[in-house]
Amino acid sequence: MSGPLQGIKVVEFGGIGPGPFCAMMLADMGADVLRLDRKADKGKDRGQGSFLFSGRRSVLHRGRRSLAVDLKSPDEVQRIMTLIEDADALIEGFRPGVMERLGFGPDVVLARNPRLVYARMTGWGQRGPLSQAAGHDINYIALSGALNTIGRAQGGPVAPAAMIGDLGGGGMMLAFGIVCALLEARSSGAGQVIDAAVADGAALLTSIVCDLKSLGLWNNRRQANLLDGGSHFYDTYECADGKWISIGSLEPQFYALLLEKLGITDPMFERQRDPAAWPELKRKVAAIFLSRPSAEWCALMEGTDVCFAPVLDLDEAARHPHNAAREMFFERDGVLQPSPAPRFSRTAPLRPRPAPYIGENDEDGWGFFGGRA
Repeated sequence: MSGPLQGIKVVEFGGIGPGPFCAMMLADMGADVLRLDRKADKGKDRGQGSFLFSGRRSVLHRGRRSLAVDLKSPDEVQRIMTLIEDADALIEGFRPGVMERLGFGPDVVLARNPRLVYARMTGWGQRGPLSQAAGHDINYIALSGALNTIGRAQGGPVAPAAMIGDLGGGGMMLAFGIVCALLEARSSGAGQVIDAAVADGAALLTSIVCDLKSLGLWNNRRQANLLDGGSHFYDTYECADGKWISIGSLEPQFYALLLEKLGITDPMFERQRDPAAWPELKRKVAAIFLSRPSAEWCALMEGTDVCFAPVLDLDEAARHPHNAAREMFFERDGVLQPSPAPRFSRTAPLRPRPAPYIGENDEDGWGFFGGRA
């Protein structure tokens, strides 16, 4: 094992979405993560509980070991509790009240391990009128206000593939919360319960929009603002070959360089910050970019201070020279996946292990933490 979290022991109750992503992040950074899965699914792939990942090892489940357990067996409940006694953190993603019914509620567990960080991941949170309602990423970011900021003026909101809700607002916030609580426990010696909700995290990710709104620089109409594709100098454009490029020429010097590269001398473009001029200016810029293939625009602008990048799919992104130089992606067992991030100068993590099959570590997993199990 390697990474800045080496030596941290985490018990993960198997789930889908944000909980596994959080555990993946911790494992990527060197934490010892032991995932508890249903014994009925032993030998199957890591996608139990989700139609999305059936038949293969999920990227979200990489880097840890798996025990197949029966949560209704008194003997195994006691063995699991012994594992938890030796852990630094616990991750669970059930609806509020489920862990209590299983006998692993915070009061019971913290009485056995007072220094434990007990991390709870839900969509709506542990309390509130919707706390017991079912939902998915799209619902949580819709209620948080985040979804309404994404999309085209005429096309309606666009769901961003679970990245803002489940992964960013959920799993990443939970991982941040766990590390915060672990740091605090070093001085206090006491654990605590983390109530992480995808909706809460998605709302936090709207901070920049709230800031712009307070300054009078944001309204609630999509594609009518500085950073949502409303302006002609901060948007994506189609090229002659059907591929797309992105422009982010916000600052005056970057905007001036954009006009120079595009050969624009029209005095109307001096109205950079005039929203009334944006629609017409955007039509003119769009026509220019549509006149040449993306490769020509990359040759002209990539690496300059225009603030430019081609819009790449994941396969293209993995092959791009900059990303390849940084080893941003790697492939294992035919699956392309992102490398651990961020980077560390002294405790760099190794490339993560592939996800185990359910119950793959039943032979040695019970003693994995070196406790009495």
